[in-house]
Amino acid sequence: MWRLASFLTLVALSGCSSISGSYPRSSPIVPDAALHLAPNANIPFSALAAAAVLYVVYDPLAPNWSITEKALDSDTYYLSLRAKSFRTGGDGEAMLIFRRRALQLQRERGFSGYRIVDYVDGIESSTPFTHRYSEGTIQLVRADTVAKP
Repeated sequence: MWRLASFLTLVALSGCSSISGSYPRSSPIVPDAALHLAPNANIPFSALAAAAVLYVVYDPLAPNWSITEKALDSDTYYLSLRAKSFRTGGDGEAMLIFRRRALQLQRERGFSGYRIVDYVDGIESSTPFTHRYSEGTIQLVRADTVAKP
């Protein structure tokens, strides 16, 4: 998301020398107008633009974590989770999501269990925001290889 915004800003700035005309123009980017909902109910376009920007940055309907998985062989998988930049809570749920995905893989592939081979989570510093991450490897196991108590 931020990479796209940075790219578009860079493209806009690099193309400024080819724009003709007198800038800045006298009219604002967002028109000074309003959306009329009822006779006494108006929403200014500037408020709508601010709400749209906030929605794109925060996106409350997007999941808090994205999962990338890679099959290392027929029964071993590498799972990588990354939290979105802006969220409310959810910092302690990485292991729960990791285990849930491992259980889904176990059931989808017809295995009787799974082992967590390695697991790590933390905070990745990046510009302009930090991200929580979690990654690990699981191995799916059959009934005859599951340790019995």
